[in-house]
Amino acid sequence: MKQIASFAVLAVSLLCAPIFAEDRFAKVEISSIPVAGNVHMLTGAGGNIAVLAGRDGTFMVDDQYAPLTAKIQKLVAGLADQPLRFVINTHWHGDHTGGNENLGKSDALIVAHENVRKRLSTEQFIEAFKSKVAPSPAVALPVITFTDATTFHWNGDKVRVQHVGPAHTDGDSIVHFTEANVLHMGDIYFNGTYPFIDISSGGSVDGMIKAMDMALAMVDEQTKIIPGHGPLSDPVELKRQRDILVKLRGRIQELIDNGKTREQVIAAQPTLEFDAQYGQGFMTPDTWTGIVYDFLKQAKNEKS
Repeated sequence: MKQIASFAVLAVSLLCAPIFAEDRFAKVEISSIPVAGNVHMLTGAGGNIAVLAGRDGTFMVDDQYAPLTAKIQKLVAGLADQPLRFVINTHWHGDHTGGNENLGKSDALIVAHENVRKRLSTEQFIEAFKSKVAPSPAVALPVITFTDATTFHWNGDKVRVQHVGPAHTDGDSIVHFTEANVLHMGDIYFNGTYPFIDISSGGSVDGMIKAMDMALAMVDEQTKIIPGHGPLSDPVELKRQRDILVKLRGRIQELIDNGKTREQVIAAQPTLEFDAQYGQGFMTPDTWTGIVYDFLKQAKNEKS
């Protein structure tokens, strides 16, 4: 849970900012965990990174914050002596794309869903944090984009990058290393905390559930799952969080249907039985309940 606590401290001020003070990251250590086959999971500050090493060149999923690039590159160099060739962005948030500029300058090809490029190239506003996000420089933008899915035949693996529709944002992709049997979920899955759903970036509570269902249909009992945040996981825990999300969505929807206001829904503490395990991150129970309320209320109004 150490990584989750670290992310909670940094989240509000750093989640979406493209440039950060170096001293914030001076003590951050990048660690590598062997996952399966030639896939490793890297942790530090920000989103979990996946690295597929091999003779074709290094393939990486997400890149954390710009001040950490040198540390990440040093660790990756110890995993393989081939250059970094591809970087996949699972979505546009700065804790997953902050290293794009540095890696783009080092000739890595950045790949993402087309909505990731759209959001990185224009000013954004994250409502949950009341934060404006300036456009990224051209070198930090994905140079290869897709609308549905793309596949890499790389380092002896078949890597499927699949857009899942609006979920955490409107540009989320999951990355399936099919031969290694590893799935990187991006921020569709926060292991150990309530998941942040960025409604202002096109996120969707219903879409999160659908994306988890899609992921669960792709895995088996042996699949290793890399969450966007939190420790390495498996299909059992992913299914548990999916079921909790369905249950809590239903509870909040029922309160809305009974005419409760936002304040009343939060005061009802619909998440209480799960707060000890999932409510200790930067998505506090009240904050998370409010976000789900806002999405469901908006959806109900649109249907009226």
